[in-house]
Amino acid sequence: MEHRALGQLSVSVIGLGCNQFGTAACDEATSRAVVAEALDAGISFFDTADEYGRNYADPTDPAGWGRSEEILGRALRGRRDEVVVATKFGTRYPGDPGRGGGSARWLASAVEDSLRRLGTDHIDLYQLHHPDPDVPVVETLSALDQLVRAGKVREIGCCNFAPAALLEATTVAREAGLRPFASTQDVLNLFQRGALEGIVPACQDTGMAFLPFYPLASGMLTGKYRRGQPRPTGTRLTDQVPEEAQQRLFSERTFARVEALTAFAEARGHTLLELAIGWLLGQPTVPTVIAGASRPGQAAANAAARWVLTPDEVAGAVRTVVEAG
Repeated sequence: MEHRALGQLSVSVIGLGCNQFGTAACDEATSRAVVAEALDAGISFFDTADEYGRNYADPTDPAGWGRSEEILGRALRGRRDEVVVATKFGTRYPGDPGRGGGSARWLASAVEDSLRRLGTDHIDLYQLHHPDPDVPVVETLSALDQLVRAGKVREIGCCNFAPAALLEATTVAREAGLRPFASTQDVLNLFQRGALEGIVPACQDTGMAFLPFYPLASGMLTGKYRRGQPRPTGTRLTDQVPEEAQQRLFSERTFARVEALTAFAEARGHTLLELAIGWLLGQPTVPTVIAGASRPGQAAANAAARWVLTPDEVAGAVRTVVEAG
């Protein structure tokens, strides 16, 4: 599989999102099977977070906190040196607002917990999961810089930052002589393209990598949801997204877009999944597409989606979405 640079790291162009590991949708045995399949398919970039494994339908329930990291660590035992592991900190722990955020105090604790759960002595990419308005970014960057110097972290990143905040963080790091963020994560897929107008240009200006999440639009760009057909059961979309939100997503407009994009891909000898992933890899600053998997077969399918789109095809896919409504 092709690899691209993310700071000093080399990552497979297809990554594995581990946010379902340890949930009701993906128990430990299934999670380990998914990891093994991903490794066999050439995937070497694994993205998790300290909060992953929780019951996402109930944000007040802390049960499962850290479970994804624990499962991933056990699944990678004996193969840690072959992979790049990314995790995140900063989400507030349910019922305890003192745990979480971007303070140096919390970081010192959070990193040790993640290292222990992952069963490793270093984290390849350590990311602030959410901006913390109560903590100056220089404090977070200083604490992360110390972790890099101590060898506990190789690269640092952030998630869900506005373009202005990304530029500010880069300026602060440069002026203070600190390690800058090497990457940021935010929503980007063929349906949700807002990042192209602000965050991606900011990444180009700062030299940061952009890591898209929801790359498959919660599964709508995989091809498994069809107009007039029963919704598949046992998926994150049908099992964890409230019915009201599902009704908004399973709209006539969405299916019109899906059908138009499917026709666009098939006319060129490819699938909708290949189009969704290839379009993202055709964007500037995107080194890897982190696609989640909660059952065997999905990681291998994602890894096999290797359509290299031309610039005209990248633009044509967007036109197809716009024209479909």
